[in-house]
Amino acid sequence: MNETNSQSFMKRTSYEYRHYNHSVGLAVVHLVWIPKRRKKVLVGDVKIRLNEIFQELAIEKEWIIRALEIAPDHIHLFVEIHPTDAINQVVKAFKGRSSTYLRREFPDLKKLPSLWTNSYFFSTAGNVAADTIQRYINDPHHG
Repeated sequence: MNETNSQSFMKRTSYEYRHYNHSVGLAVVHLVWIPKRRKKVLVGDVKIRLNEIFQELAIEKEWIIRALEIAPDHIHLFVEIHPTDAINQVVKAFKGRSSTYLRREFPDLKKLPSLWTNSYFFSTAGNVAADTIQRYINDPHHG
């Protein structure tokens, strides 16, 4: 992907279905995780650098960060991914790269046994809500 395509790809604001070789769809996921011991370390320059790391990774992987909140003691990330990307691998990519880079660039973070806990929250989303899909499927018009 060239630089122009990468920039326009990342600026998308609508939720449109994406076309792949053998599928069409929208895969967006809400992720939440916390630093080890819920320490309030995601502030100042660490917060700024963490945002940069996430943006760089998203461009590299062709993911679209729809929303990002970096609170002092937790992350909320709403990201559009490819249908072939496993959620656990997406989390691993964001946590792994950010931990490696931040602990190298901010030695105080090495006081924690690891930057992130092993756990995380996820919830998938799409163009329509789950209850809308369920009502559609259960509607007798399908015959």
